[in-house]
Amino acid sequence: MTKKEIIYLDDIPSRAILVWQYLCNRENAQHQCWPSINRMARELHLSRSTVKRALHDLTEGGWITAEPRQRPNGSDTSRLYTLHY
Repeated sequence: MTKKEIIYLDDIPSRAILVWQYLCNRENAQHQCWPSINRMARELHLSRSTVKRALHDLTEGGWITAEPRQRPNGSDTSRLYTLHY
């Protein structure tokens, strides 16, 4: 079994499971995706702070890696999330 299949067995908050499933549904062949926090909050009907806490839970648990990204002009854009399972 992969972590993708057994995440519900781990002792993590339900908010993190919901965000994990969201990221899994959007990952590419390299297990990466880059949705914004605003988009995740809107589509999951969660607050931005809840999404941020869930992402922190997933990062601390080793489920994802979040890397900052920048536009060509140097401004920040959504993070690149890599899923680990």
